[in-house]
Amino acid sequence: MSVLDDLGRLSAAEEFFAYLDVPFEPTIVQVARLHILRRMGQYLKGSEIDGVFDGLSDDEIRDQCRSHLDQAYQDFVASSPIQERLFKVHKDAVAEKAEPAKPFVALTTLSVVNKAD
Repeated sequence: MSVLDDLGRLSAAEEFFAYLDVPFEPTIVQVARLHILRRMGQYLKGSEIDGVFDGLSDDEIRDQCRSHLDQAYQDFVASSPIQERLFKVHKDAVAEKAEPAKPFVALTTLSVVNKAD
């Protein structure tokens, strides 16, 4: 069983920290758990794409994963989930919004209806 397989079986953020032996402050993880794991996933995906894991032993892959989790955690020690904007809802909150179209009815399209009948 590889380290990446083991990580795939974990669910709680605290399990990742315990498995990879990364120290953490519970109050930070309670606020930013999903953000930390998502950022770690981004770092892992980047390493995978760059071929960083190719030819590494399980211990070396574990060290890389530990480094990515610690880096992701430190991102949220120094910042906040809203500042980092990893999720669509946070990105949408600051995205420039298009001005809504104002309905336009040309005067020439209006007609007078005689209700005196």
